Amino acid sequence: MSAVATTARPRRVTARAIEGQELVLLGVLAVLWLVLSFAVDTFFTASTLQDLMAAVAPVAIVGVGMTAIIVTGGIDVSVGSAVAVAMVVVGQLVRDSGLPFLPAVAVAVAVGAALGLINGVLVAYGRVHPIIVTFATLNLYRWLAFQIFGGEEVNNIPGTLAALGGGAEGRTAGLPNAFLLAVVLAALMWAYMRYSPTGRHLYAIGNDAHAARLQGVRVTRRLVSVYVITGVMVGLAAVVFIGGGGRIGQAVGTGFELQVIAAVVIGGTSILGGRGTVFGTVLGALLVGTVSAAVTLLGWPSELTALFIGVFILVAVGVDLLRQRRRQSL
Repeated sequence: MSAVATTARPRRVTARAIEGQELVLLGVLAVLWLVLSFAVDTFFTASTLQDLMAAVAPVAIVGVGMTAIIVTGGIDVSVGSAVAVAMVVVGQLVRDSGLPFLPAVAVAVAVGAALGLINGVLVAYGRVHPIIVTFATLNLYRWLAFQIFGGEEVNNIPGTLAALGGGAEGRTAGLPNAFLLAVVLAALMWAYMRYSPTGRHLYAIGNDAHAARLQGVRVTRRLVSVYVITGVMVGLAAVVFIGGGGRIGQAVGTGFELQVIAAVVIGGTSILGGRGTVFGTVLGALLVGTVSAAVTLLGWPSELTALFIGVFILVAVGVDLLRQRRRQSL
């Protein structure tokens, strides 16, 4: 009985092209952008919107993988530290060895995938709660990044990766390439989770991993895969950050995991697992980026960004809990 219910629920979730919470997010974004257009004369200028999309891109990219993790009932709080490791490794190689664009991207993806694999193996085979595992690796990866930094910042990085940065070199038809990459990756993950049997398995695992295993789902393999996928996204996000130019400081990536998780949760993915879409995550990332940009453009204290995002998270989690209770009462 429970196994049948478990497989039915994720199918109902994935059957809709767009969720109610995503429609609400679209409405909130529309209202917020309209208000900002009146409050700030420069908001709807090309440069402001390009900067907004460029800032949102790495959050949305890693959010693609984080959505899959949270749908399975897991979480990864180590992505900020993993980004730092990938950035310092690739940044030094580009600067010191003249590593070209494609090999640099490949190295970043490989580093991110390796770090994600460590998380996935520990979670899937160690049977330890993901937040404990990834909190531990958050600190381990940060320590590793410090060791690679060698006590110094990485400066004078050439523009090898500028094609994925936020500058003029990183745009196609006026849109940042990094944001276009985020949209493509989100579309691919959306199709995978909606139409692929293995993608739909992620929802079954989030609803009831034991029942999913009884139904023949390779739970361990699926869990490892979502952390590896997220690691790949971390590597791509690292490339985007490096492409933005400047220097790589030792505090890079600090707090990045909170932005990603906020985008996923605000986007409607249930923190309890079993429900969520990548489309909602992209909208959540846009909302987080818009709030941050609005606070800056309006000249308000930067601390208000965290306050507003925290309120959005509380509302999203509260709505999700109410929805879960209503389903259980039926």
